[in-house]
Amino acid sequence: MEKRKVVIIGASHGGHEAAFETLNRYQNVDVTILEQSDYVSFMSCGMKLYLEGKTTGINDVRNFRPEQLQNKNGHIYNNTKAVSINTFENTVTAKNVKTGEEAKFPYDKLIISSGVNPAKLSLPGANLENIDLMRGYYWAKKIDEAQKDDSIHNVAIIGAGNGIAAAEVMAKAGKNVTLIDAGKKPLENYLNNTYTDIFEKVLTKNGVNLAMETKVTGFSGDKKVEAVKTDNGDIKTDLVIIAVGVNPNTEWLDGTVELYDNGYIKTDEYFRTSAPDIYAIGDAVFPFSIPANRRVPIPSAIAARHEAQYVVEHLFETTPSRPFAGIVGAQVLEAFNMHAVTTGLSEKMAERAGINACEVIFKDHLRPAYIPEKDNPEGYLSIVYDADSHQILGGSTLSSYDITAQANVLSLAIREKLTLEDLAEADFFFSPSFDKQWNLINLAAQKALNYDQIV
Repeated sequence: MEKRKVVIIGASHGGHEAAFETLNRYQNVDVTILEQSDYVSFMSCGMKLYLEGKTTGINDVRNFRPEQLQNKNGHIYNNTKAVSINTFENTVTAKNVKTGEEAKFPYDKLIISSGVNPAKLSLPGANLENIDLMRGYYWAKKIDEAQKDDSIHNVAIIGAGNGIAAAEVMAKAGKNVTLIDAGKKPLENYLNNTYTDIFEKVLTKNGVNLAMETKVTGFSGDKKVEAVKTDNGDIKTDLVIIAVGVNPNTEWLDGTVELYDNGYIKTDEYFRTSAPDIYAIGDAVFPFSIPANRRVPIPSAIAARHEAQYVVEHLFETTPSRPFAGIVGAQVLEAFNMHAVTTGLSEKMAERAGINACEVIFKDHLRPAYIPEKDNPEGYLSIVYDADSHQILGGSTLSSYDITAQANVLSLAIREKLTLEDLAEADFFFSPSFDKQWNLINLAAQKALNYDQIV
């Protein structure tokens, strides 16, 4: 019996999960990954730890090594960029990015996990040297070289979302760092005002200069960048790091599968595209959001892996036995000693989804009052909920102490559609070494319900 051919485009989280899941789940399959990068497969979410010297080396910051797939009789072609799909003959044409040579890969099932590319700024002077992007293996090496370069004193980082990671790295490396953004506060697209105020103070306390409400208009310099031009004047710099978001890597798909106006791939509830036998997963699709009850962008390694697992489970069914259950969506945001986890919907996101939403924010020391303050850090926990039904829609944690696991509890509550009443009454462990009799989650929910609290 001839093997069923599964071709996967992209070797990052979704592609990796899809390839190994397929080989583990099915017999008589031939699995091939096409990856346009030379390196397979860099984890950009580990980039900050690499730059801080907290990994075993850049060549280990990856999902898997090619030989791991080959040992399972899978195939992987790096430096191989998919350029077109023939949906009539079920083939992918791919080009070797080094030699220009093209080859065709036949498929029975095709899974597109091409992901996103870091957004660039098409502004005057953007082609000058020392303008880097905050994503991928190549840029990780470039930024690492720059932080160790004594000739680089001033660093300008554009984008106060994920750009805060670069700001921390460069500040710790002794550089004079300026963080530039058109918004009013760092991380304002992700966090509530209470949290953004705290991050603003943390960044400035650690020497990061904030240039908020500042629009970049171009770059100047002789071969190398020397200044960032803005509507508030020039900012002198020896290096620019751009972290202003991402764009879907889908231009090559236009005319083959249906795309949204912004380039993201349209899929149904089974991740099937408009073309037969072609699926799409990962950062270039809009998965179903459980709390929003509709499709929204959820760029996340975890989301991509869940999507891949689901697609592979139903890959050879004529009609999948169940639709994809959906994603909650969570991410961590950190700078220096402060870290936040946000999950589900923010209050703003909920309102944009047409939900009558409220947010409660609870702040307290984590342990009983008889523990000295030096051993009793403060923590914040917020809950976003439907004002009418009290269903949990989102939430977040913030502390210099690691309370990130409590955000996982909120994620589960969102997925299971629990209410404020459920969280107010939930029983958790207690030990004064770690916690109070009432957990922060209990207390936040009780505050929302106007309970008389005994803390």
